[in-house]
Amino acid sequence: MRRLGVLLTPALAVLLSLPPAPSTAVPGEADATAQGPNPFRDGWHESVLDADQNFRGLEAVSRTEAWVTGESLTDGGVARVFRTTDRGRTWADVSPADSAGLSFRDVEVHGKVAHVLAIGPGEASRIYRSTDGGATWTEAFRNTDEKAFYDCMAFYGNGRRGLAVSDPVEGKLRILSTDDRGRSWSVLPSRGMPATADEFGFAASGDCLVTSGTSAFIITGGAKSRVLRSDDRGLTWKATASGIPAGESAGGFAGAFASPRHGIVVGGDFADAGNTEDTTAYTRDGRTWTSGGDLRHVGEDVTVLRGWRYALATGDYDGSAGTSLTSDGGRTWTRVSKKGYHVIDCVATTCWAAGSTGRVGRG
Repeated sequence: MRRLGVLLTPALAVLLSLPPAPSTAVPGEADATAQGPNPFRDGWHESVLDADQNFRGLEAVSRTEAWVTGESLTDGGVARVFRTTDRGRTWADVSPADSAGLSFRDVEVHGKVAHVLAIGPGEASRIYRSTDGGATWTEAFRNTDEKAFYDCMAFYGNGRRGLAVSDPVEGKLRILSTDDRGRSWSVLPSRGMPATADEFGFAASGDCLVTSGTSAFIITGGAKSRVLRSDDRGLTWKATASGIPAGESAGGFAGAFASPRHGIVVGGDFADAGNTEDTTAYTRDGRTWTSGGDLRHVGEDVTVLRGWRYALATGDYDGSAGTSLTSDGGRTWTRVSKKGYHVIDCVATTCWAAGSTGRVGRG
């Protein structure tokens, strides 16, 4: 049974595509941020690119450049990719051709090379590659195994090597790998993956698989809520409980790492988004996890803001919305805005976020 994103259950799939509940930015809500970086003293500056798009993929390339990817809120509609190079004043539609019915949930940009991941069962899972700012695209990978369903992807360092993760196939999460900057992809052997039946990554924000240095991390939910770590480019993995409650629609949704030792995971339960207890966890050694402070909203995504102490989490689902800041590595959180999104990414103190009905925010 699939989860978040598109196919956990038909009812949940519909809910995930609905517009967010109305929310109001509260620029001065956090007084605990006075001693550190806070991009939200003036709140989110929001624009709507395409009200028919549900954005869940985002890459903040610089203070001036960002990419967002989505899926149509209309059945069979076109999935879009947008790019800005002028701080969000204008956005160009750089979508691949023939994207009707697809769901672009992740985008990764390294130098001149961009990749977008379409998720779904069988051939709905694809990776597109561009080397010219989205002017043209090639299909670098199309899944042909009906049992596989790819959720997230991530690249190491300068983008030469990368991974993508699928829901379990024959009881284990499946790992796809590239070592030529995404030109070609191959499935890695499964012998180094622990048993992960009914455990999966949530395609909430494209950050259920992330890298830091030479380490990769998968954040899971479902039957178990864990963080899996690999230090050999995805060949072997070790799983550790995250402390975020597991469930059919619950667990860790996204992770962010300042280093292989310092990371934060956020999550919740999409079937009970208003219950925000035990929605975060953090690590100081990259291997053991401690429950962090509770958010006041569902945690769909998290990003490091500066060093390992400062990070931002956001979410917007079923009326549970907001953006929160930690200044102690995830031990405590303060909500800095009642406005939330599905995905967030920062460069220095410039932050970008994106969500339902084509909304994009810059803070």
